[in-house]
Amino acid sequence: MTNNREQEALAAYLKLLKNKGVSEVSLKRREEILLQLFGLIETLECDGSTYRESVETLLEGIDKSEWPFSVAVAREYFHFWVQDFKFIAALSSDVGFDIDPIDWMPPEHDLQSLWERLDNEKFEVCETWPLKAYTLALRQEGAEQKLVDIRVKLVKLLLMRLRDAPDKTSKHYRIAVDATVPLFARKETRRLFFGIVREFYYFWIGDPEAAQHIVLATNPVSYV
Repeated sequence: MTNNREQEALAAYLKLLKNKGVSEVSLKRREEILLQLFGLIETLECDGSTYRESVETLLEGIDKSEWPFSVAVAREYFHFWVQDFKFIAALSSDVGFDIDPIDWMPPEHDLQSLWERLDNEKFEVCETWPLKAYTLALRQEGAEQKLVDIRVKLVKLLLMRLRDAPDKTSKHYRIAVDATVPLFARKETRRLFFGIVREFYYFWIGDPEAAQHIVLATNPVSYV
């Protein structure tokens, strides 16, 4: 039987979303996703690392087209599960709430066709300046050329996916990442990609302290 902790968090989560105007169809879809997750988290301590690993396990069993929405729901629900009242208060406000976590998706492409385009693809100035800054920062951190090349290529892949985004926002960056992760067949590659684009995000937004977020260690990073 599902732990009361999970059910209470689910009830609070769905109630808030309903009060904010989320449709019954969307509420039901969220509930179905989370009920699948409960069997994986009901015996866990409220820990972010094990929660993310459980979400990864859940994703492996569902259609990859459902991954971006499922990840968005799992991320929202997590704060209710751990009773993050500060986040819940922000979500309750008009400023902190987004009724549709997936309002855009990059065009569908297979990884092979995207990969083949990368070497000859032309990038705009707004795309090349964060690329150059990221490349320089990697070299200053002592990264070998092979490592620089693979990281830059994966970042270029993401930039191509972002081109049709309606706005340059953290939300659409996250959607593009979540929609690209399923293209990789191996979990290790998904985690590598996620770790790279997470550190590149700070260059993409022009953070002057972006270099501080570079991590050259190869420890696996959850892609949730």
